Amino acid sequence: EIELFPENAPQTVAAFLSYVDSGFYKNSSFYRLLSNENVPPENNTGLIQGGIFVSNPSLLVRLPGIAHEPTSKTHLSHTDGAISLARNNPGTASTEFFICIGDQTQFDAKQSFDRLGFATFGKVINGMEVIRRIQNNVHEGQYFKYQMRILNIERVKEEVVSH
Repeated sequence: EIELFPENAPQTVAAFLSYVDSGFYKNSSFYRLLSNENVPPENNTGLIQGGIFVSNPSLLVRLPGIAHEPTSKTHLSHTDGAISLARNNPGTASTEFFICIGDQTQFDAKQSFDRLGFATFGKVINGMEVIRRIQNNVHEGQYFKYQMRILNIERVKEEVVSH
């Protein structure tokens, strides 16, 4: 279960929800991970990355990039459970996302390799133990030996908060 932060990252959340509503993530997968091989699985940090890169690459290349919303503007951070968009250059992110396992603040704007960071837009609020189990699957380098299938991503509920 995840919580999205549309007030902080409106364009990123809107794009992610449009992909969810369009069914793009049906039968997609988690295919990439970063972890520390020298740390026991229950204490490991890193990330898992998922999306349609493996399951539907022809759709992925046709999608326009999303305007980049760096953490310096959203005031969100790549802490444990944060969900963020993967990208090459700013404005190229689309359906590919990653989930942080442990704090990964090196992906925040001021600490990243290009000082622009990645676009955090949500957080896992229930189920981090599942994310850790996915991360601990057999892999070769940064890629899972076998795809970790995402059956679907869908909206469970929408909460309206008044201020």
